[in-house]
Amino acid sequence: MLAAGEREWTMSGEALRRTHTCGELRRSDIRKEVVLSGWVRSTRDHGGLIFIDLRDRYGVTQVVANPEPDTEIHRIAEKLRPEDVVTIRGEVNERPSGTRNTSMPTGEVEVVARGIVVENRAKTPPFEIADDVNVSEETRLRYRYLDLRRPAVQRSLIFRSDLCNQIRRYFSERSFIEVETPFLTKSTPEGARDFLVPSRITKGSFYALPQSPQLFKQLLMVSGFDRYYQIVRCFRDEDLRADRQPEFTQLDIEMSFVDEPDVQGIIEGLLVRLGDTLLGRKIQTPFPRLRYDDVMLKYGSDRPDLRFGLEIRDVTEIAREVDFKIFRGAAEGGGAVRALNLSGGGALPRQQIDALEKVAKDAGAGGLAWFKVQDGALTAGPAAKFIAASAQARFIEALEGKTNDLLLFVADKKRSVVAKALGELRMHLARTRGMIPNDVFHFSWIVDFPLLNWNEEEKRYEAEHHPFTSPKPADVPKLESDPLAVRARAYDLVLNGIELGGGSIRIHTRELQQRVFSLLQIDEQAAMRKFGFLLEALEFGAPPHGGIALGLDRMVMLFQGLQSLREVIAFPKTSSGSCLLTEAPSVVEARQLQEVGIRVL
Repeated sequence: MLAAGEREWTMSGEALRRTHTCGELRRSDIRKEVVLSGWVRSTRDHGGLIFIDLRDRYGVTQVVANPEPDTEIHRIAEKLRPEDVVTIRGEVNERPSGTRNTSMPTGEVEVVARGIVVENRAKTPPFEIADDVNVSEETRLRYRYLDLRRPAVQRSLIFRSDLCNQIRRYFSERSFIEVETPFLTKSTPEGARDFLVPSRITKGSFYALPQSPQLFKQLLMVSGFDRYYQIVRCFRDEDLRADRQPEFTQLDIEMSFVDEPDVQGIIEGLLVRLGDTLLGRKIQTPFPRLRYDDVMLKYGSDRPDLRFGLEIRDVTEIAREVDFKIFRGAAEGGGAVRALNLSGGGALPRQQIDALEKVAKDAGAGGLAWFKVQDGALTAGPAAKFIAASAQARFIEALEGKTNDLLLFVADKKRSVVAKALGELRMHLARTRGMIPNDVFHFSWIVDFPLLNWNEEEKRYEAEHHPFTSPKPADVPKLESDPLAVRARAYDLVLNGIELGGGSIRIHTRELQQRVFSLLQIDEQAAMRKFGFLLEALEFGAPPHGGIALGLDRMVMLFQGLQSLREVIAFPKTSSGSCLLTEAPSVVEARQLQEVGIRVL
């Protein structure tokens, strides 16, 4: 290994500075004297003639070290190992006929080395720096700086950078201004746990890292900045999964004097721009607007994947008339009976049908009733004998059943249970039976959400999105008399079954905001303690306004066809919220805790 500050030279005292990248040279550069710097991807010794594949983030160039006339070059070249950092001076030559590599942009040329500087020797890495390497994610994240050398990971981060550049251009062209909002702010209830930061100056008090810039962007609207955007970091202390991180980036937008179509139109225009410039595809607009109640009925989810059919059908009214106790009990108890028709599923063996029942039960259902269709009747399934022929015919008609189809039913007195179970079952069937087409983008807006939902455990109303979402004007009179019937001026953007972002028209008067707070059991004193600065601002001429936030990490993940957010974040956390590279979170010194007045229990 080289000592600190030492460089291994083939030319005494000669300083070399890079003139080209490793992805730049072409036939037009033949006979040029060039200097390349990068990492050794591999070396090959062909009977004394040594070939070096030199890599940087721009590409790979083949370098040739001849044994003659400079034996010093050959001496250094034969000692090179993968990931050594080198600078090479040489002449660009055309590759001999039959040795050109058409899969590489630089594949028609090579550089004949005239001098090599070894900038730094590398230890043998814990895994090969290649796209198809078989290594655990734990090891990749432990040595993330090496993982980031892999071309696939670099492509994702380069794509992310290009996407951010296009976003900034798009909004700048439309008179939006980018405004930074604070990271050290006040803890406010927004649906997830806050990350808290103790104050050294005011012991016993805490900042919170923002879950979103929601309140600040509303204040910017009060301030008269009618078109704001920001690519901003947000923080939520919540359970993690493949598409969730404790710190994440979102594209945040707010506009004054707008309604729902204005905000939706701006976002659709952005996605058309990104499709044209980055994805090479035409994105068709306007996106369909689908009502919340309709998608929950047809797809069992408020973020439906619409790339395939397999719609859920409601058969509650038919179920009221059958002798099967589970069906009739759910229907008469205010619940629902709904079903899927798996075309051709009648050929499935019992073991696979039982596996489908497990999917439904794991999603909260008490069970899964199933029937096979044969010649216009339900000829198989444990409950078939409890359903009269006339009711069987009505079920088959409602579900468009044909011979050899498999009808799958879920019944429950809670409609939400039925929706979730069949929604999960629908996605399971689509994945396992190859129903989801590749390379299809299906965008949709979900609208007409309920403003509130009822928390059965805590016996109180909760905001479906957040407390600052405006109710539809026609429903405002029902706020106190029938809260669950009030619809929100909210809209979620869904892509291929994943929520890409959500937004709403906001409440812009103090009187209406306090009515909503009251429904959420936030009394006036608590509201002033938590949101007093916002309530006060609403009294100083707040304009009507609305906005949206899109998950930037999710956008990059989906556009790149990846399965995990960790693939598009430079230094991500694991599913337990830890950083394997830096070993964060970690214990801090007692002195640091004393400075902020904290004792760990």
